[in-house]
Amino acid sequence: MTEELRVPKRKVPVEVGLSGGGTRRVAVFLAEYASHHTGAERLGDLLNGEGEFIPALDEEAKAMTFVNRAGVAFARVSRAVEAGGDGELTIPTEHTVEVALVDGRTLRGLVSYVLPPERSRLVDYLNDGPPFFPLLEADAVVLVNRRLVSRVVALRDP
Repeated sequence: MTEELRVPKRKVPVEVGLSGGGTRRVAVFLAEYASHHTGAERLGDLLNGEGEFIPALDEEAKAMTFVNRAGVAFARVSRAVEAGGDGELTIPTEHTVEVALVDGRTLRGLVSYVLPPERSRLVDYLNDGPPFFPLLEADAVVLVNRRLVSRVVALRDP
């Protein structure tokens, strides 16, 4: 009977950058259906969700671990996992940026968002966006913890 009540989940590999430095390879478990949008649950849904701790399987230790989301500087996942299917028909605002974290690490990628024209500056997005914002790399999406960013530099596109 309890099998009928289980929510189907899929195991997704994630590289987690911890706030004090260092990274861990873990696997998180995402639902087949998201509660706030159509399609499957994304890593961004999990990171921007509720609760302080996220259950994960530590790949190296081969043990369940509980990661405090406040201590996650960034989480890198395949673009396929984080692909949006919201059917957005508006042209997004995009900026190539370099993100400096408080621990000295830097990330580089594309920030893409849709906001009303009167609030569409990069600073508006950084101030009002989700706690973890997506940074698009060539093959991955890095979800960056806004609270652990020391600065963002808007770069000129080549």
